[in-house]
Amino acid sequence: MVCLSDPLVQKICSLYEKISKLDNLSPSKDADALFTELVKTCIPPHPVDVTKLCAEIQLIRTNLIKLCGTAEGLMESHYSTILGSFENPLDHLHLFPYYSNYLKLSRLEYDLLRPHCSSATPRRIAFIGSGPLPLTSIVLATHHLKTTTFHNYDIDASANAEASMLVGADPDLSGRMEFITQDIMEVSGAALKQYDVVFLAALVGMEIEEKMHVVEHLAKNMAPGAILMLRSAHGARAFLYPVVEPRQLRGFEVMSVFHPTDDVINSVVVARRCPKVDQVVGGGGFGHMVVCSKCSEIQPFNPLCQMNLIDDLAVEDHL
Repeated sequence: MVCLSDPLVQKICSLYEKISKLDNLSPSKDADALFTELVKTCIPPHPVDVTKLCAEIQLIRTNLIKLCGTAEGLMESHYSTILGSFENPLDHLHLFPYYSNYLKLSRLEYDLLRPHCSSATPRRIAFIGSGPLPLTSIVLATHHLKTTTFHNYDIDASANAEASMLVGADPDLSGRMEFITQDIMEVSGAALKQYDVVFLAALVGMEIEEKMHVVEHLAKNMAPGAILMLRSAHGARAFLYPVVEPRQLRGFEVMSVFHPTDDVINSVVVARRCPKVDQVVGGGGFGHMVVCSKCSEIQPFNPLCQMNLIDDLAVEDHL
């Protein structure tokens, strides 16, 4: 078991104690300093396997991810409000401290997506959990997918209102972006089948059970052959974001997995919705799961589509 004997785990636990005592997770001198130190601590490669953490550290990791998610949402809302005060908000995106990271991540995701698209450019993309500062959609639409329509889903109406303000002054993006206030679990199959690509934000489904229910809903309702782009985490970065394992994506054929080694935090998983999906009972504690017929024939006890994994590519190859 990996526990407090590991210096990295010791430091992360110390930072967790300090962060959990903050009165407010909104951007401030104290909060910014602690979260910056946490991110810097988790970025360097480390062989930690979060599945082998003892129960005490597992609970700390779960709580820390929730704190990070709350802080990230507050930070995005804070900067979205600042950017929305400008006449042309998109001209000032560089004011967001992590804008350069989004440029790198979006370029990486575009490069990983491109070989698996059935057409040169996807017609419609859904981004689930877009939030008040939908930088991935904005960067992709501005730099890489210049004719694609983006539907951004979030359950928070105020987040969508803030996000809409950012693109309202841009005649191109305002015509290609829509912000929809709806729980993705309530989005119909007819709606989901219109998308060539679906992005699932890292913080949609903070608990693995919740995330797998979302993945199940997408597997049942996305169009056969459509692409699912997910964000995960690897190594010590799994103290910041939830981990999605390829074996958990039942009903999808995993095409590639990429673990960055630079300051881009999230891993990227690219999966294709299987041609035919059947409903089965059971599935490792996640209730009713969906698998493709091909997979259930190959490995009924752990249904998984044949994978073509791109493991640990050098990030420089894509940037």
